[in-house]
Amino acid sequence: MIRTGIGFDIHRFEAGRRLVLGGVEIPSPEGLEGHSDADVLCHALADALLGAVADGDIGQHFPNSDPKWKDADSVELLRHVVGRVRAKGFRVVNVDAVVTAQKPKVMPHAQAMRARLAPVLGVTVEEVSIKATTMEGLGAIGRAEGIAVMAVATVSRGA
Repeated sequence: MIRTGIGFDIHRFEAGRRLVLGGVEIPSPEGLEGHSDADVLCHALADALLGAVADGDIGQHFPNSDPKWKDADSVELLRHVVGRVRAKGFRVVNVDAVVTAQKPKVMPHAQAMRARLAPVLGVTVEEVSIKATTMEGLGAIGRAEGIAVMAVATVSRGA
């Protein structure tokens, strides 16, 4: 049985925070606002995986009202989600994500993100796709107010 889930997340920039995407710290004068480390890529991937196995969303499992998750490492949140996927009898087949940002340039860091995420997801680097685009100056993302990510995850039950 093959199932697919979709995840989306968006965070605004905030001065004085580090920028983490896909578990990789990216040099930037500002990071993303959030209760955890605000790794918008990990959050979208987690929601895609949770959606694929019909297990709620990241906000249900890691509510921002719970101090336990304050400044949490989102790679560890993703690792927890992968554990939930496995507990339901599924394995990750592949993931695909589009990072939408005017700044900073994401693609120079994509390979490092893929290498960081693959072992957490239990897949090879070839099964982790990360792409980037801009909004051509349109909307909040186009005005460089934050970063958004859309992700798709495919999981399989059985051999």
